[in-house]
Amino acid sequence: MASAGKVLVLVENLSVPFDRRVWQESLALARAGYQVSVICPQMVDKKPFEMLEGVAIYRYPMPYTANRAIGYAWEYSWAMLWTFVYACYLFVRRGFKVIHACNPPDLFFLIALPFKPFGVKFLFDQHDLCPETFESKFAGRGGIILNILRKLERLTYRTANVVISTNESYRKIAIERGTLKPEQTFVVRSSPDLKKFSPLPPNVKWKRGKKFLAAYLGTMGAQDGLDYLLRSAKLISQEWGRDDIHFLLMGGGENLPVLQQMASELGLNDVVEFTGRVSNEQVREVLSTADVCVAPDPINPLNTHCTMNKILEYMAMSRPIVSYRLTESEYSAREAAVYARDNDVEDFANQILALLENPAQRAKMGEFGNRRLRDELSWEHSTIQLLRAYDFAFGRTK
Repeated sequence: MASAGKVLVLVENLSVPFDRRVWQESLALARAGYQVSVICPQMVDKKPFEMLEGVAIYRYPMPYTANRAIGYAWEYSWAMLWTFVYACYLFVRRGFKVIHACNPPDLFFLIALPFKPFGVKFLFDQHDLCPETFESKFAGRGGIILNILRKLERLTYRTANVVISTNESYRKIAIERGTLKPEQTFVVRSSPDLKKFSPLPPNVKWKRGKKFLAAYLGTMGAQDGLDYLLRSAKLISQEWGRDDIHFLLMGGGENLPVLQQMASELGLNDVVEFTGRVSNEQVREVLSTADVCVAPDPINPLNTHCTMNKILEYMAMSRPIVSYRLTESEYSAREAAVYARDNDVEDFANQILALLENPAQRAKMGEFGNRRLRDELSWEHSTIQLLRAYDFAFGRTK
């Protein structure tokens, strides 16, 4: 069977298949008949090369990941050099007609530019708003670096033939800030694969002897609001005297050691458990056991535009959610969540307790969320938009 086209996927911040969105996209393209090559960093226990389910994955060594502004210059320089070397090798060895670049960083246009004279199209898969991410992580430290990030974003938009966005907020920014034509932009929402990410029987061991379990799943960065959650847990357990709730936080990230220290200083070692990164099966089991799931991402210049993967993963498990009223979180969850007042730690804690005291409401919310995910937000719907974007890139639209 003839190939639908040859594609090179670039990602820097996670390895593949660990990056769920990139892996789902790669599989969807391969199943649609595309030849897919991926270049990504090599992380723990991953081979330099692997062929998985028809996707060729090339991994370069990544000895250092930054958690400070100055460190990103070193990390990204290293990553871009390796990515370009691999891209040149793959252009000769396997060939590609589209470079599919997943940010951050907004630097992959530099890899694409040398191949454009050979007819290679550049598809920008915008996972993050890099200027807003910087503002959220390093508040009050804008200046030159922030201006550089805005310039890099503009250059990325200008180089792109097609942009795919994770939600309508990002698409609007691509059209308005990136001055792209609407027909060049497509919304490909991130969503769990419900064939693989489905509930398991609850396991009460995760409650650690408590009556209730509140669970968190996701990255633990400076902008993810885990400090809000820890202060809420302190209110609930120490000031309000509730000793029947266990908080289990799953995920890794640059801020994990800081959060573990904060939990210890707040006296929460018997209340809050950090697991680090865990297997997909453990995630499913914990979420299936949880009485409530939490999304403490605060309202800031970045989060208000973001679709949080954790929201959709909670919905897949039919769990009720406590969140702040972020634009895209509310769009995704709707009645599957209750919404605390903006960045209010005490109200977030109150919303957790109110849900725990109302099992009928929890069940209704969980059922609504799962139904909405299946009917309107599933990965099957996103795959249709992804393939439409590729038809546009390959000039197959009428």
